[in-house]
Amino acid sequence: MPYKYLISLLLSVFLCNISVAQDPSDSTDSSQNTQLPSKEPITKNKGKFRPNAIDEYNEAYYIINRLNESIGLPPNNVNFQTPQATLEHFVISARENDYMNAAYALNLNLLPSDLSHKDAALLAEKLYFVINQRVKLNWDDLPDRPDGQIDIQTSTNKAVAGNPRRSIVFGEVDLDGRDYVFRLQRVKYKDYGAFWLISPNTVENIDELYKVYGPRKLDRMMPDWARIKLWSMPVWKFAGALLLILLCYYIGKLFSFYLRKFLMKSKKQWMQNIAGKLTTPAGVAIGVLSFYLLLNNLISFAGSFATTLYAILLIVVIGSITWFFMRMVDYFMLYVAENKIGDTSVEENSEARKMLTYISVARRIVTFIVIIFGISVVLSQFRSLEKLGISLMASAGVATVILGIAAQSTLGNIIAGVQIALTKPARIGDTVIIDDDWGYVEDIRFTYMVVRTWDWRRIVVPLRYVISNTFENWSMTSAHQIRPISIYADYRIDVKKVRKKFEEILKTKESWDENKPPVVQVVDTTEKSIQIRFLCSSKDAVEAWDLHCELREELISYISNLEDGLFLSTSRVRIQEFPARQ
Repeated sequence: MPYKYLISLLLSVFLCNISVAQDPSDSTDSSQNTQLPSKEPITKNKGKFRPNAIDEYNEAYYIINRLNESIGLPPNNVNFQTPQATLEHFVISARENDYMNAAYALNLNLLPSDLSHKDAALLAEKLYFVINQRVKLNWDDLPDRPDGQIDIQTSTNKAVAGNPRRSIVFGEVDLDGRDYVFRLQRVKYKDYGAFWLISPNTVENIDELYKVYGPRKLDRMMPDWARIKLWSMPVWKFAGALLLILLCYYIGKLFSFYLRKFLMKSKKQWMQNIAGKLTTPAGVAIGVLSFYLLLNNLISFAGSFATTLYAILLIVVIGSITWFFMRMVDYFMLYVAENKIGDTSVEENSEARKMLTYISVARRIVTFIVIIFGISVVLSQFRSLEKLGISLMASAGVATVILGIAAQSTLGNIIAGVQIALTKPARIGDTVIIDDDWGYVEDIRFTYMVVRTWDWRRIVVPLRYVISNTFENWSMTSAHQIRPISIYADYRIDVKKVRKKFEEILKTKESWDENKPPVVQVVDTTEKSIQIRFLCSSKDAVEAWDLHCELREELISYISNLEDGLFLSTSRVRIQEFPARQ
């Protein structure tokens, strides 16, 4: 059909315009053997460039009209029929230092036509170093079928057929800020049948990858006698890593020491406070960051150990920097609370207590955001976690429901904390009564509020409870408080005389704020006595409590001594005699 020829022509034109990598590596060593790779990049134009020509299109494989003319076709005993077999041949040959044999697994069609077999072997050595350094091969995901499909069995024990694949990804790395994938491609050359090779696009970028992930400076400097291996790793690398840890420990300590010394010389109080609170996390962050940079530039580890080591280092680096910023935010909030806000212990200072509440809630919200940002930075560095995130996004509906159910209480308390900061039903320093317990709001945290009772107990109240239930706040609008004193006395008592005495006593008390005049009222009666209520006022709940206790004591003493206790509450019993019967 004409459209097939048109597609074939367009693919040929596209592949003819693919350029060879222009930023070759200058790395010269491999930690896996003592034979150093050449400094000369293989992909430089040594001869005439020839494209990976395609004659026609086929969904099952790439049809090419030439293959590795510089090194020839692979021997007949080599099995490249499946993706797994091709990669196994490459890895096993490279482990045995037979890089010339490993080079047969590479598609060199995008490289210069005069590339020698020795140059091809050097490319294979560099590619193996990069794969061993940064790529975790998952053999279970590599198909062992010629068509590139994974065998899937159903409940009826019948294989599920699928479309053939002609390109498979077996690894990913970051290259200059972009995702770079390693591919195997299925090709067909003349009448030899279809087989799998490492793709030409992967091969042409080997030097660029080797420049980024190749051996480090100490790898190239170490002599052969220093490459004695322990657990498949040169012993000098472990010793070098320990020395770097010791060096970076003292770097962090010295940085912390001189930073503290420099800040303590300042006449500004806030800089002196920083010297005591931020120099330690700053020293830890500098030490960890120095170790990460030095290790990354001086020593290269390989295999699964390298993947684990660099992952742990990255987490520690980001964690230490996050810790430093958390401490910095924490100090800034505390500095504002201690130096820019008035005395919150004075209950009538409502503005200071309001600002302290805002700062307390903001401090925890900002800390929470910093932690989330640090975690997101860590997760963004790992491709497996990125894929996990994509998978979770694909099932976002189910994940959201599960998360909502599991974290309903925690999220509800966090949101309630924001509501408390905005609506202010309780502030730090407020006098409250919750479940018959009287105390002061000592702190408002992420998910709960701490109430300090008058007897120094601490009541932890979930923030959702504060929003959803009724409680008493004695200083919500004003700290001023009126407290009642109730006394029971005999019906015959002269209330006017008691009222006059109460006024005399109250005027002698310094804690009386004079906002509420003396009030004495008979508010109830019983079969035995009358109830007299006295009202007193003071500037806050504590002063009002102490005042009303003192007044009650003196009023009871006055009434008890009035006519020898005649007007105390009395129970009366009438006894009547009846004449005896005759």
